[in-house]
Formats: sequence, structure tokens, C-alpha cells
Amino acid sequence: IVNFLLQEVGPTMVGDEHSDRHLMDYLGAIKRNMLGNHFWEYYVNDAPRIVLDKLEKYGYRVVSMTGVGQTLVWCLHKE
Repeated sequence: IVNFLLQEVGPTMVGDEHSDRHLMDYLGAIKRNMLGNHFWEYYVNDAPRIVLDKLEKYGYRVVSMTGVGQTLVWCLHKE
């Protein structure tokens, strides 16, 4: 049995300028362009745990997770 308590806080990046707008609306995501970036991204102020719970209800499941520096990345698949 693996027990893991996720306590990270938001904001959580949830997509880029090519993401499904209906899904971004469902998540309550806001589109922004950070100074110096040449791309747009969607983010929510929710913690990753909240976002992952919402995505599970929308039919997604976590396939893998990794850390990149101080960033956590989840790979999801829609059933």
C-alpha cells in the first residue's frame, strides 16, 4: 500500500494556447502570457490535487508523474 499526501498549492498550469477551450472553462482556467514568453498558457489558482480530481470526473486518469526541477508534471489520458 502506498500512501501519499499531496500538499502543493497553486497556481497550477493546465494548458497552452492550443488546449480545449471547453475543458479550460470547466477547470476555471485563465489564459495568460508571462513576460518574456512567446506563448500563452492556462492556469488555475487551485492546488494540483483539486485539478486532478476535476479531471478525473471529466474522464481523465493519471498515467505518470515526474519532477522537473521544482516543477511537478502529470501525464494524463482520457478514457
